[in-house]
Amino acid sequence: MYCIDQHVLQDCVDACLDFQTTKPYPWRNIQGFLRPEIFHQLAAELPDPSLFENHIGKSRAHGQKSHDRLALQVRPSLLPKLSPHWQQFIKELYSPAYRNFWRQMLGLGPHSPVIFTMHWHYAPAGASVSPHTDARRKIGSHIFYFNTPEEWDESWGGQTLVLDAQGRWPRHSAPNFDDLQEAGASQVLGNRSFLFAQNSASWHGVRALTCPPGVYRKVFIVVANRLSGQVIWRRLRGKDADGYRLAG
Repeated sequence: MYCIDQHVLQDCVDACLDFQTTKPYPWRNIQGFLRPEIFHQLAAELPDPSLFENHIGKSRAHGQKSHDRLALQVRPSLLPKLSPHWQQFIKELYSPAYRNFWRQMLGLGPHSPVIFTMHWHYAPAGASVSPHTDARRKIGSHIFYFNTPEEWDESWGGQTLVLDAQGRWPRHSAPNFDDLQEAGASQVLGNRSFLFAQNSASWHGVRALTCPPGVYRKVFIVVANRLSGQVIWRRLRGKDADGYRLAG
């Protein structure tokens, strides 16, 4: 049984040229990338917060504010601890079909290397993701939102904002949200996901959450990486592209 709705995937591919020419960088809101019944199963079977690392207050480069969240990286040793639905979904994300989806969306060659890393982030009240662009090894991210209307109000925030620096801010800098123009935003409820390509202009962030204490913004993120020297070096040292030990 597929977790990914193959018709929605194909609809995205059919519109890949529109995606590639979107300004200020390629991005797209996607409705229903997961089959509806699978979305609800995955949302109900998210990993327990006890498995996560606490990244709240963790320093960042270039003077950027911390990205406060609990984080859990997908690694081989974790898979047996996940529900069968999550195991199947992750298996599909590592499949040639999903890898080819990325190649088509980004206009890459049919054999271009695309190396995936994946993680969950749970963010508490007051947490934010300060404006930033991602590491050069990354070619894009696919963010799946797993809050449901029963537990989340869109007025609390959680949207990933598409930000336009208009050439005024270099990637290794720390602008505030008010320094950048908001060019778009993700949608967070109703089986939504958000796809964007990484380049020098791909500024994005999440404003501080206003949810009640004890409530988390819950996302699962697939990061697509190029086969860079850093990625190769990390693999030789037994790490994934994000620097996490594969045997951890």
